[in-house]
Amino acid sequence: MALSRQGVGEKPLIERCKERWRETRLDHFTWVNPTYFKQRFFVCDEYWRPGGSVFLYIGNEADVTLYLNNTGLMWELAPKYDAMLVFAEHRYYGQSKPFPASVLRKHMAWLTSEQAMGDYATLLWELKRELGDPDVPVIGFGGSYGGMLGTWFRMKYPHLVDGVIAGSAAPIWTYKGENPPYDPGSFAKIVTQDASPEGGSAEACADNVRAAWKLLDRWGSSEEGRQSISAAMRLCPESAVESGEDATALCDWASSAWDYLASAARAMGNYPYPSVYIVNGAQPPLPAFPVRVACGHLAEPGLDGEALLEGLARAAGVFYNHTGDLPCFSFKQGPNPETDEDADFWGYQYCTEQFQVFSKDGVHDMFWEEPFSTKAAIQDCKDGWGVEPRPLWATIEWGGKRLGAASNIVFSNGLLDPWSGGGVLANISQANDLVAVVIPEGAHHLDLMFSHPLDPPSVTAARAFEEHYIAKWIAQARSQQRSSLAMAQHAAVAQQ
Repeated sequence: MALSRQGVGEKPLIERCKERWRETRLDHFTWVNPTYFKQRFFVCDEYWRPGGSVFLYIGNEADVTLYLNNTGLMWELAPKYDAMLVFAEHRYYGQSKPFPASVLRKHMAWLTSEQAMGDYATLLWELKRELGDPDVPVIGFGGSYGGMLGTWFRMKYPHLVDGVIAGSAAPIWTYKGENPPYDPGSFAKIVTQDASPEGGSAEACADNVRAAWKLLDRWGSSEEGRQSISAAMRLCPESAVESGEDATALCDWASSAWDYLASAARAMGNYPYPSVYIVNGAQPPLPAFPVRVACGHLAEPGLDGEALLEGLARAAGVFYNHTGDLPCFSFKQGPNPETDEDADFWGYQYCTEQFQVFSKDGVHDMFWEEPFSTKAAIQDCKDGWGVEPRPLWATIEWGGKRLGAASNIVFSNGLLDPWSGGGVLANISQANDLVAVVIPEGAHHLDLMFSHPLDPPSVTAARAFEEHYIAKWIAQARSQQRSSLAMAQHAAVAQQ
C-alpha cells in the first residue's frame, strides 16, 4: 500500500517522525555578540540502519510539515537505502521564527538563503556527529525554491551533501544578468498554454479571460459598472468595487488564481489528481488538473457582460473557494492565513536576494500589457519593506547559468509548470552529473510527490532516472569513505 494512503491502524506520516528543535545562530557570518533561535526539524528514522544514508528535505518558504506529508519520493525510496528522513524548516517560516510574531516584520534582515543554508549546514554537521558517522551519505531533496536552495547548497557545502534532486528548481534562471537573458514573459505564456487546448483546457477559455480584463477596466470607470462588477462576481460588501483602483486590484486578485492553479510559487500546482498540497495542506483538496476545471466555467465562446464576470468569479473560486462554503468573495484577502504569510515573507526575499523579472503583454498571454520595470519594482520594495534590491546579486552570488563547476545535481521540470521557463531543461555536464529530466505532462515538482495511479508515464520515468543517480551518489560516497579509511590505516602502519 502506498504510504500516501494510510491503511487501517497505520499512523499518519507526521506521527512516524520525531519533532525536534535545535539552537542555531541568528547570523552565521558574524563573530560579535552571537544570538540564537530555535529551528524546527523532523527526523523519521523507522527505515534507518547503521551504514545507511540520510535523505534531507531542504525546507523552503512554508511550514515544513507540508513537505513531510507530500514528498513521497523520499518516503518511497527510504526502505531501499536504509535512509533516515530529515525535514528541515526554513527560518522565518512555519514555527522556526527568530522573533515573536508581533515584531517579526521589524526584524527581517536575517531572512536570506545564505543564512538558511547555514542552518542546514550546522544541522547536518551535528546530525553526522550524533550518528557517529561523519561520512554518512546525504542526498538532498528540494522543490521550487527548495530546489534552488538544494542546488546552491551542493555548490557551497559539497562536503556535507553528496547529491541533490532539485525538483522544479525554478526560477533559478529568472534573474537579471542571465546570459542569454531570461524571457520575463515565459511564466504568463505557460499559464496561458495551460488554459488552452494545448494544456487540455476548453478552447474558448483564454480568449474569455482576455475579454474579462478589458470588461473590468471598462466597467470599473463608472459607478454603474462598478456595481455590476460587484454583483456579477459575488463580492462581499466590504470588498465592493468603489473605484478604478479597486477594479485593478480585483484583476490582480483574479489573475493570481490562475497563477496559483497553474504553477507553484509556494504551495500550488496543476496536478493530475486531487491535492491538498496546492492549498498549503488545507482540506478539501483542489480537483485534478484545476486549470481545466477553472476553464470549464469559461468554456462557452464569446462570453460577455455579467455572464463573463460570473464565469471569471467561478473560475477564481476553484482556488479561492476550494472549500465551497464562501458566500461571497473578498479580493482584499488571500486564500488562507498560512499562504498569505508565506507570500508576504517571500515578498521580502524578492525585495532582497530573489529579485526576479516577470512581465505580461496581453498578446502572447491571456493577461494584459505589463512590462517589467526595474525602477518601479525597486520603488515598490522601498515602499513596502524599506529595502532596496540589488538586482544582479543572485547572479553574482550563484553564477546564474554558469553552473559548470558544480556536480551531482538532477534538475527536473514539468512543462505544465509556468516556472519551467526559468528552469534547467538540458544537461549542463554529463561528466559532473549535472543532468536534467523533463516531464512533458508534469506540474510543479510532481516527481517529488507520492506515486499515484494517475501519474503520467513521464513522471514515473523521471523518478527512475532520479533514483539511478541517488544510488550512484550513495555508492560513490561509501567508496570514497572506504578509500579514505584504507589510506589512513596504511599511513598508520607506515608510521609504526
